[in-house]
Order: sequence, then structure tokens, then C-alpha cells
Amino acid sequence: MEIISDIISLRQARRRWQVEAKSIGFVPTMGNLHHGHLRLVREAREKSDIVVVSIFVNPLQFGPDEDLAAYPRTMEHDLAALEAMGVDIVFSPRTEDIYPRGLEQQTFVEVPGISYMICGASRPGHFRGVATIVCKLFNMVQPNHAFFGEKDYQQLQVIRAMVTDLSMNLHVHGVPTVREADGLAMSSRNNYLTTPERETAPTLYRVLTDMADAIHLGRRDYSRLIQEQKQRLAEAGFKIDYLEVRAADTLLHPGHEDLRLVVLVAAFLGKARLIDNIQIQLEE
Repeated sequence: MEIISDIISLRQARRRWQVEAKSIGFVPTMGNLHHGHLRLVREAREKSDIVVVSIFVNPLQFGPDEDLAAYPRTMEHDLAALEAMGVDIVFSPRTEDIYPRGLEQQTFVEVPGISYMICGASRPGHFRGVATIVCKLFNMVQPNHAFFGEKDYQQLQVIRAMVTDLSMNLHVHGVPTVREADGLAMSSRNNYLTTPERETAPTLYRVLTDMADAIHLGRRDYSRLIQEQKQRLAEAGFKIDYLEVRAADTLLHPGHEDLRLVVLVAAFLGKARLIDNIQIQLEE
């Protein structure tokens, strides 16, 4: 496994792979890797000749009330895990190489509409930061395939829209959420949970599955269903950011014609902001 920190060396490697007609799978991360990340790497390994993983804590997607400095950095652990997975290149650039003119002068990429709702409404500018860094990384790595977890469902849709709108020549793969045995979605944020909070956290996924079951059984009074489950979460100790039922393809409020739905939730439990979702396919 080769560790590359500068863009020139990465592009030199990219030219070698291009001459050899090898396909490139790319997994962008902010490090602090868990089994969910490694599932993305496994998918990339199966679908590509070369696997590139980036580790870069992107300051552009952190809001003013979010502590960039506190984000866990576990480079030694991450590198060992990636080497064991057979990763070819780890790209770990410096902030000054990614943003040479500084964050204030950085040209940005923004996907209108979908970036401003749900998670984007509570974290203004977050998806602009995500779209900008992913676009830059795509330009640097030039992958054939890119892999993202479905746990960050709205982020996945933002990236897919960006790739389509900017005519990027790559395929974006969504990979199902990896969960703990009790249903909690794996996340770097789970490290912030205390022992009692960790016992409570799986309630989030149980709420999603109960809502999906109710919708499959015919409930369409989404507003009332949401209010009932918000009350349940609040009683369990969560501070709710949002709980929404949306059309899976557009993330707009669903109409009668929408058969693919997604239930999305974000809630604070102590210091941890947890997100999750569940997709629903209705019968015609």
C-alpha cells in the first residue's frame, strides 16, 4: 500500500493506471474508520482494479458551532485497517494543498434545491462543503467508480446530482448501511456516546422500522405518524433535529404517485448527533 500526500504524485500514479487500462475505485473518507467504511472499501475492491481511499478532515463542511478540532483522528489505526483490506493508495493531503487560497477564497460547488432541505436546513453550507471537496477529489483521483454509504442518504443524493449536472464520467455506488447487532448504524459519532446513551441509541432505528412497518400496512397520515414518533424519541432522551418521510428520488414531500420513500432522522443524544434512514418500496 502506498501513502500519497501530494497531488502531483497522485496524478503520476493515475497516469500509470491509465496506460495499463485499469479501473479505479475511490472511497473518500474523513478517517476514524469503522466497519461501515471498510464495507465501502470491500465493494470498491470487488468492482475495481485499483482502490484509492482518501483521508481528509474537510474544514469546509463544518459549521461555526461544530468543533473541527474535536473530530477524532486515528491515522495509525486507519492505515493498518486499509492495508489489511488490500487498498492500493491512501491519499492523505494537507489542507493547504486542498485549499491553497484559503477557505474564504475557495471556489465552491453547490447543488441547488436538494442541498437546502432537511439536513441542509439545519446545517447551512454543509452540503456546499461536501460537494466542493468531493468534486475536487474526483478531479484529483479521476475514478471510474466512487462508493458512498447510504446512511448519509441526502449526501449520496447530492453527490449523484452533482455528478449528473457536471457530466462527470464516473459511476456513484450507494452501499447499504452497516449496523451493530442491535441495529444502531455504525458511525464515527457513536464514539461520543456514554454507556447509558449507547444503550438508548438503537431506539432511533427501531423508530424507523416501526414507521416503515406502519407505512407498509397502509398509513399515509405522515404528519401524525411523524409527531407520534417524535414524542417517542423525546421521551427516550433524544433532542430531535428532524424526522421526515420523503420521496426517495427527489427528497420532496411524497405524493400518491411516489412508491419509493425514505424515512430520514437526525437527533442529538448527549453530544452525539446521530443520523439514519430507512428506504421503503410500496406496491403499486
